[in-house]
Amino acid sequence: MRAELVIDALDAAAAARAGQVDGVIFHSDRGAQYGSGDFADACQRHGIRRSMGRTGSSYDNALAESFFATLKRELDVDRRRWTSETDARRDMFRWIAFYNHRRRHSALGYLSPADYEQTLAPTTLHQVAA
Repeated sequence: MRAELVIDALDAAAAARAGQVDGVIFHSDRGAQYGSGDFADACQRHGIRRSMGRTGSSYDNALAESFFATLKRELDVDRRRWTSETDARRDMFRWIAFYNHRRRHSALGYLSPADYEQTLAPTTLHQVAA
C-alpha cells in the first residue's frame, strides 16, 4: 500500500470533521506506509498522534481485522469479479459509506459509527483519544 493512499484517507477523514481532529490517536500496524516520513508529516499537520502496534501482537489490530473480514464477506471478494477497477472502487466506497452511515452496531448502542460519533462532545473525543 502506498503512503499517499493512507495520507489521502487521513486528509479526507479530517476534512469530514471540519479539521477537528487535533488530539486524535491513529493506531496502525507496522506497515511501511504508516512509518513513512510523509505520513508522520500529515499526522503532525492535523495534530494527530501516531500509535503503532507491537510486532506479532494479534490483539492490536483485532478491530481492524474484524472490519476487513466483514467487508470481504459482505462484498464477496473471494468469488466476485469486477469488470474494471472503477467498478471495484465504486462498490467499495458504497459499502464503506453504508458501514459508516447506515449500518447499526450493537457495540455502539445500535447506532451507526457516524451517528455514534455525533453523540460525543468534542471534549469526550479528545479524552478518549488521549
